[in-house]
Amino acid sequence: MNATITKDQFIELLRPLAAALQSIDVDAADAAAQAERAAPFAGALVAAVRQAAVASLGSDWLLPKENAGIRFGRVAKDLHGFSVDAVRMDVPGPRHRHPNGELDLCFATRGEPQFDGRPPGWVVYGRGSVHVPTVRGGEMLILYFLPGGAIEFQA
Repeated sequence: MNATITKDQFIELLRPLAAALQSIDVDAADAAAQAERAAPFAGALVAAVRQAAVASLGSDWLLPKENAGIRFGRVAKDLHGFSVDAVRMDVPGPRHRHPNGELDLCFATRGEPQFDGRPPGWVVYGRGSVHVPTVRGGEMLILYFLPGGAIEFQA
């Protein structure tokens, strides 16, 4: 996949991924491992999503907004109960709370980045968790799956 795909085509790629994430208990100690079992980072589905997302970095729909050096965009408002946002970052983002949890699919786009101290792959936050999303060591493209679209930005 060398050319940019459309937003609708990308959403169709995400549909089985979002469906697979529905069974994840975001509050479980092994939530990231559950996500990895449901949708392996090295598997064909995640590889296809990564390829399409990276190919679409220059599109007008994947990351149409920018704030404080972070590019971002809403990919889907409701996909199997999740909103899906795409974010490309190499600096800390805004502090926020996850009322229903958050499942993050993190791809390296430059360097050897870590997201909140974790390598590329799945990162999962439980209900009520709060953090300042931080990428160090490079740049990442992150797909945020938010159950019920719930997120609360904090000062």
